[in-house]
Amino acid sequence: MDVRFLGHACFELSDGDTTVLIDPFLTGNPKAAISADDAAATTILLTHGHGDHIGDTVSIAKRTGAPVVAIVEIAGELGEEGLDVRDPNLGGTVKFEWGSVKLVPAWHTSTTPKGTVNTPAGLVISFGDTVVYHLGDTCVFSDMALVGKHTPIDIALMCIGGHYTMDRVDAVDAAELIGAKTVIPCHYNTFPPIETDEEAFKSDVESATQSNVVVLEPGQSHSA
Repeated sequence: MDVRFLGHACFELSDGDTTVLIDPFLTGNPKAAISADDAAATTILLTHGHGDHIGDTVSIAKRTGAPVVAIVEIAGELGEEGLDVRDPNLGGTVKFEWGSVKLVPAWHTSTTPKGTVNTPAGLVISFGDTVVYHLGDTCVFSDMALVGKHTPIDIALMCIGGHYTMDRVDAVDAAELIGAKTVIPCHYNTFPPIETDEEAFKSDVESATQSNVVVLEPGQSHSA
C-alpha cells in the first residue's frame, strides 16, 4: 500500500486497485499536490467538518461515486447533497471490501461551512494488512495510548503545526503514546500560523521513541 501526501491533512491510501481518500481539501489549498478534478477515490473518509478538511468532498464524491464515511451529523448533511454516506459515531466501525475504518476521539472543535455542528474524530483505518491512524485535528491527550492497544498502529498521520492543533513538541508526546512504527507529519506549513520545523520534529520523535518519522512533501508517497 502507498500512502501519498496531498497537502495539509489530505492523504491518499492506494494499493493500485482501491484508493481511500482522506480529508480532501484541495481547492484553495496552497500546498495541494493535485486538483480536485484529478483526485481518485474508491472511498472518502472525513475526520471532521472544518472547511480545510471537508474540502472538495461533495464534488469528488459526485464525480467518482465514492461513498463517504463521516460522523453522523456530517453524514446527514452530505446525504442531503445526494451522496452515498456511512454515518458512524465515535467507536463505530464501517467495513468495506478493502478493509475498515473506526472513528476514535479527537480533541478539537468542528462546524461545517454550512453550519452543522459535529464532533471531530480520528480514523483508524485497516487497509489490507496495514493499520493507519489519522489523528485528525487534535491536541495531545492521554487516551491516545488506547487506540493501538488491541490493534498496533503501523502508520500514524499526525498533525504538528500548532495554533489550531497540537504543536510539534506536544506531538512528540502523542507519538510516544501511540507507538506507531512510522509517523508521517501533516497539518503544518500550509498557512503562516501553522509553520513549524518538521525536521526538528523528526529528530525529537526518533530520539524519544522507536518510531521512524517519514517527512513527505506534497505529492510524495511512502510505501507500507
